[in-house]
Amino acid sequence: MLAVHFDKPGGPENLYLKEVEKPSPGEGEVLLKVVASALNRADLLQRQGQYDPPPGASSILGLEASGYVVELGPGCQGQWKIGDPAMALLPGGGQAQYVTIPEGLLMPIPAGLTLPQAAAIPEVWLTAFQLLHLLGNVQAGDTVLIHAGSSGVGTAAIQLTRIAGATPLVTAGSQHKLQMAEKLGAAAGFNYKEEDFSEATLKFTKGAGVNIILDCIGGSYWEKNVTCLALDGRWVLYGLMGGANISGPLFSKLFFKRGSLITSRLRCRDKKYKQMLVKAFTEQILPHFSTEGPQRLLPVLDRVFPVTEIQEAHAHMETNKNVGKIVLELPQ
Repeated sequence: MLAVHFDKPGGPENLYLKEVEKPSPGEGEVLLKVVASALNRADLLQRQGQYDPPPGASSILGLEASGYVVELGPGCQGQWKIGDPAMALLPGGGQAQYVTIPEGLLMPIPAGLTLPQAAAIPEVWLTAFQLLHLLGNVQAGDTVLIHAGSSGVGTAAIQLTRIAGATPLVTAGSQHKLQMAEKLGAAAGFNYKEEDFSEATLKFTKGAGVNIILDCIGGSYWEKNVTCLALDGRWVLYGLMGGANISGPLFSKLFFKRGSLITSRLRCRDKKYKQMLVKAFTEQILPHFSTEGPQRLLPVLDRVFPVTEIQEAHAHMETNKNVGKIVLELPQ
């Protein structure tokens, strides 16, 4: 099969398609013929040599995929049949023509969605669902500040916050991105290049601050985050795009807010946790992708590239201009 490959860490120019051995499903696994996969920041970090796949995972890039079940391994429980369309959360391996997956990490494709749209769901929507519900314990009436509001996780989190009965606020770096976020349901958006988002957040909340912050930035935002966190607020950190180091009285500021700092990484979670997450998401959230009306959820696609243009797709993500997901289509 063809798979995205790189021989040494570095820039997008190191990526190419290579013929590798097609995997075979093991105990309780299915083989998916991949129609589409999607890019995530983790793919860029892995290509740069900064983020190794978890032990036992494929070294091929790709944390999500959609396609068709083509083979069932021994011990499968019978919930999937050959020919079924499905989408999957992966620890790696999605940017190839075939990938093996534990059957409990597959999800059905919501009615009305294409396979490229479906490929944009698993990693970012499960991440946003986990951050908001399992870690942030979002409640109706909460206000949630979502950094990188036009990213894949950001566009998912806006919509999930809205259907939880909470109010989403976002930060982003351009007017175009803020407009897109507001179309998806953000109550307000702040351009971090032009204003202090903590001041703007406090003004919007009439001084109360936000109950939850979803933060993929980290170091460079710590002081503004803690300033606009409400009493008993939950600050959920899931990325370090703004650096890992801080200098200043973080603990005392957080302590006086009675704030919680919660960290999360999804890729390295064990199979049991991921299966629980996939099951909860499939039951509670997936139906909303097929319903008409104000509760409808929609994956946001920025661009679809053929996988032969993998270098261009990585370069596009590195410009930070994408709104929503960058999807890759595999040759059939």
